[in-house]
Amino acid sequence: MTTYSQILELRSTLNDYREKKKSIALVPTMGYLHDGHLSLIKKAKAENDIVVVSIFVNPTQFGPKEDFARYPRNIERDSELAKLSGCDILFIPSVEEMYPAGFSTYAVVENISTVLEGKFRPTHFKGVTTVVLKLLNIVQPQVAYFGQKDAQQCVVIRKMVTELNLHTEISIVPTLRESDGLAMSSRNVYLSPDERKNAVALNQSLRLAERLIHQGERNSETIINEMMKLIQSKNPTTIDYIEIVGTENLEKRTSIKSGDTILIPLAVRFGTTRLIDNTIITV
Repeated sequence: MTTYSQILELRSTLNDYREKKKSIALVPTMGYLHDGHLSLIKKAKAENDIVVVSIFVNPTQFGPKEDFARYPRNIERDSELAKLSGCDILFIPSVEEMYPAGFSTYAVVENISTVLEGKFRPTHFKGVTTVVLKLLNIVQPQVAYFGQKDAQQCVVIRKMVTELNLHTEISIVPTLRESDGLAMSSRNVYLSPDERKNAVALNQSLRLAERLIHQGERNSETIINEMMKLIQSKNPTTIDYIEIVGTENLEKRTSIKSGDTILIPLAVRFGTTRLIDNTIITV
């Protein structure tokens, strides 16, 4: 595994691989790797010749009161885990390398970036789409891998790639979970023991929604209310949202019809830790 911090050096190496007809994959991350990230790297390696893993805690996707400064970082540990999982090239740029002085160009996907996460984090997706577009342009991979846990991010990035006519295929990998069902996340380390115990209610509420729908419940409000009751029994600090939406346009569904494929995303705070999760259900 080779590590780069400079864009020009990385591009030069990748051009050499392209001349040798090697397929190139990208796994963008913010580091503090867990098994969810590693599953993306392993899948990328199984399907491609060269796997590039980027580690960059992107400041433009954090709001002024969010956790950029305290976001967990451990480059030495991450490097070892990435290497063991099949990473060929590790790209760890500085903020100055990605956003030189005077940087003022951003990619914005309108409408679907302003709901759900976008409602509570208004500048978030502007930062996400910009950094992902930059990484796709720098690496120019055939395929880029993302986790389904960040469901809205996946929808937004796919739309950006389609509408800007990029050559990269976006591969979405299922959410990896702890043994008790909690979705793996770098932010889980912030949870106190009690908060960690209670946070399993997120996955439990999603499984409850699946059961209700498969048992014939079609009213979205009824399903959401039952999910909220379950989560509220575990003393969350705040439930930011629970919604039932379309998988492509993220529009709210007041009722569910036979043949629908719907996304149920949620965001809940336990203490100061904000967790997201979701499930996709085909009726």
